[in-house]
Amino acid sequence: MKKLLGGSIVALSMLGNAYAADQGLEKCIAAAQKIKSGENLKLEKLNVNGKPVYELEIQDPNGFEWEFMCDANSGKIIETESEVESVNSRAFKSKMKVTEEDAAKTALKAYPGVIEEVEYEIEENGDASYEFDIVNKKGVETKVEVDAASGKIIEVSIEEWEIGEEADEKR
Repeated sequence: MKKLLGGSIVALSMLGNAYAADQGLEKCIAAAQKIKSGENLKLEKLNVNGKPVYELEIQDPNGFEWEFMCDANSGKIIETESEVESVNSRAFKSKMKVTEEDAAKTALKAYPGVIEEVEYEIEENGDASYEFDIVNKKGVETKVEVDAASGKIIEVSIEEWEIGEEADEKR
């Protein structure tokens, strides 16, 4: 995987002066790196139920990818997930009862648009979920997480901006 973000200073310089004063971002990056050190692959600012949240993706020295949701105001990690490469991963497949196609239909029915990215995630409690990045006709990107066992939508957020991209997740 290509190194996309070298650390908080790189992330802040990429964002420009408008975000340089955002102390929450610095705290979030430090908090995530304290839990799992490694390369920062992607950084997104999301709106989750009206609250600002950063989503940071880190690849640890063993090549595993981790996703951290961090409260942008407090700088505290509020959710941690690991990512797997495909539905055929043992951790994902053992929990999966709903196909990616069916999960995508559920997500698109609730949030019409085009799926641009898909991630396969293992929640902190071991459950598997699909995360679809759906772009609507107005260009707004919505992240819709669907439980791979029940097929129900478990989390929704609106992306405000993104730094970094993972080509293997593109559709």
